[in-house]
Amino acid sequence: MNYHEEEILGKAYDSRLLNRLLTYLKPYWFPVVLGVVILLIVTLLDLAGPYLIKMAIDRNIVPKVTQGLLTIVLIYFAVLIVQFAFKYARTYIMQWIGQHIVFDIRMEIFRHLQKLSLSFFDKNPVGRLVTRVTTDVETLNEWFSAGIVSVFGDLFLLIGIIVIMLKVNWKLALITFSVMPLLAYFTFFIRKRIRSAYRDIRVRIARINAYLQENISGMTVVQIFNREKRNFKKFDELNKSHLEAHLRSVFYYSLFWPSIDLIESIALALIIWFGAMWKYGGAVTFGTLVLFIEYSKRFFRPISDLTDKYNILQSAMASSERIFLLLDHKPDITNPEQPIVLKKFNGEIEFKNVWFAYKNNEDGTPDYVIKDLSFRVRPGEKIAIVGATGAGKSSIINLLCRFYDVTQGEILLDGVDIKKMNAQDLRSYIGLVLQDVFLFAGTVEENIRLGNSDISIDIITQAAMDVNAHPFIDKMPEKYNEQMMERGASLSTGQKQLLAFARALAFNPNILILDEATSSVDTESEILIQQALKRLMTNRTSICIAHRLSTIQNCDRIIVMHKGKIREQGTHQQLLRLKGIYYKLYQLQFMDRKVQEEKFLAISV
Repeated sequence: MNYHEEEILGKAYDSRLLNRLLTYLKPYWFPVVLGVVILLIVTLLDLAGPYLIKMAIDRNIVPKVTQGLLTIVLIYFAVLIVQFAFKYARTYIMQWIGQHIVFDIRMEIFRHLQKLSLSFFDKNPVGRLVTRVTTDVETLNEWFSAGIVSVFGDLFLLIGIIVIMLKVNWKLALITFSVMPLLAYFTFFIRKRIRSAYRDIRVRIARINAYLQENISGMTVVQIFNREKRNFKKFDELNKSHLEAHLRSVFYYSLFWPSIDLIESIALALIIWFGAMWKYGGAVTFGTLVLFIEYSKRFFRPISDLTDKYNILQSAMASSERIFLLLDHKPDITNPEQPIVLKKFNGEIEFKNVWFAYKNNEDGTPDYVIKDLSFRVRPGEKIAIVGATGAGKSSIINLLCRFYDVTQGEILLDGVDIKKMNAQDLRSYIGLVLQDVFLFAGTVEENIRLGNSDISIDIITQAAMDVNAHPFIDKMPEKYNEQMMERGASLSTGQKQLLAFARALAFNPNILILDEATSSVDTESEILIQQALKRLMTNRTSICIAHRLSTIQNCDRIIVMHKGKIREQGTHQQLLRLKGIYYKLYQLQFMDRKVQEEKFLAISV
């Protein structure tokens, strides 16, 4: 089963999950208690109505006595008014509790997601995680606001009706309860089928969402390869499948509610028949008969509500299990209990016998992408790392930023193992510019500052000028207050990279890392950026990863990677004189296509 079809429902009731859910009620114990008390009052008021009608009929209407009738009518009217006020309070408190708990759970999930390591996000699709924060949490909202506390109201009402019926006339009460086996059997029969239909609906909507997200994200490929009709046909099949599941649930619900009404009508007919027969014999008053008719209507309502709340509980158990599974996932990257704080960071980096693997082979052994890597970067030194795709260049950056932990060996900053440092402190020393620039929803200024109030607008403007981003920003209608479209869709790739450079400059890091950062910038902008980087790299440790070798020729040292190992080191001229891997890579950028392919195949062997 793939991750889109994870909606198979487990147990409808799980005490372990329920106990854990109840912990979210603890901060709101007073509103919960108040809600239960109000529910009890509403139940008592609901029970009082039919009894007042019985009193009016037996004491006033049947014997034709007007004295005291007005009093009963006024009391009945007062009960309705008070009941309205308490029902309003009950609804407001229940929704208030539900919304606050949903807020708390969403914040807990989001806070936890930010702590998780990148390895977790490598294995879990974005859509799946978004579902946890949205759909699953909203399901819990329904349970907290309309389920767990409201069920007390249904139970209070049900117990109250049973007690009063048995007290008033136990024989007629047993006649009313005689339809319960039929109701129980039918409810169980329908509930199983509705449960199956709900499960199918969620599975099918998950398939639709996954397919829709995939097609929208890949719309360029869809259109260029003329796949519109094929994709439409596939979507049509998924949509019809979803429709069929929905119609099946509609069918069972259409059968369920009329059946409840039918059983209720059977009970009512039995009450009228036996009540009338016993009234003629003097065993039942007319007021008692009316009381039983009124209570029979109220008797079946909480039973129907409890059936609905069972479905809500079932969905809540499934959603909570998925949410807690996410919350229980421990980060791979953890901070030490007593982290070392560098009082003054000079910028020395050292890799000592580092081995690293993202995953294991089929036999369980690590599939190493970095193999016994050792090198040292002196404070203020500018180094470049080059190599063919898959050589391990970006993995070095991931390890240095501690997005992943090394499998063996250690990485030192100023002689301190980065595992002994707080990860947030470590990353505060590093400025990282990636090839694939991510822009957040917000203004240009907000995307450069990233919430750091210490960075003034003057620093932002100067950083943008240094990387030649200011001219195109200045042409925008709102300039630095211009709102970005989703992921910066209104900007070119080069413009987004310029903003990323401005972001790195504004933060003024001790270590600057450029991972293919100039690959999508035009030649003119690249020249201006190189000038800015030359100033930025002064007295600052810098690491550049690039395929375009023309951008790294002025680095102090170039490290050539191949299949996870260092094969060559030296300056641009020294490596060219070696006529090794770097020489061949350099030649690839100045040869015709056929020769490039032959050289590339030779390097890859």
